[in-house]
Amino acid sequence: MERLQKILSQAGVASRRASEQLMRDGRVTVNGATIRELGTKADAAHDDIRVDGRRIKVVERHRYLLLNKPRGYVTTRSDPQRRPTVIDLVGIRDYVYPVGRLDFDSEGLLLLTNDGDLAARLTHPRHGVARVYDVRVLGALTRHDLDRLAKGVSIDGRRTSPADVKAIDPSHLVITVREGRNRQVRKMCEAVGHPVAALRRIAIGPITDAKLKPGQWRELTTAEVDRLRRAATATATASKLKVKS
Repeated sequence: MERLQKILSQAGVASRRASEQLMRDGRVTVNGATIRELGTKADAAHDDIRVDGRRIKVVERHRYLLLNKPRGYVTTRSDPQRRPTVIDLVGIRDYVYPVGRLDFDSEGLLLLTNDGDLAARLTHPRHGVARVYDVRVLGALTRHDLDRLAKGVSIDGRRTSPADVKAIDPSHLVITVREGRNRQVRKMCEAVGHPVAALRRIAIGPITDAKLKPGQWRELTTAEVDRLRRAATATATASKLKVKS
């Protein structure tokens, strides 16, 4: 018996957080009963578990895709405004979903998978897996601006964690963050008075690929998946040690 949201995530329906929202919305049933309680457990092998009336299937094969997302695509499986989505670019039959966010106007590397456990590790704040962004801003950043970005700025009423900031030139920098807050890098740059002109994600944890062109995707290798898992485990362990000390 496992928590229902974990079963849904492992089945590739959605991430654990999104699965919890499906439950709250009354879209999940177990043996004909609508389930809204997040602590509910079920047996994926024997229970009739459905989302929107469609019975889920246990994933037989996990897929791990690396996509170089162009600008003008939404990082979701579907969009009420009928904008093009990253799923349109991938076009495979297996049910996969994007791990984390990448804005409509942003481009760069994005992971898609049906491995709910790995997706949860990569998106949960406690794991702190690094995301690296190549950023161009309006105006010229000063040393003071760079120091503020590195030490943390207040966005949405909460201070950001320290970031790694490297200036290529006064309007071009590389920022590494480990929080994954909504539109974080854009809001950080706005907070120091230099709105983003162009933003591209160039690495997710240990994964990068300078040869992958916008709109193209490929399968991750087994070694790359292993490195992602180790990165999530290592950062989580480091966070626990820091708290204890």
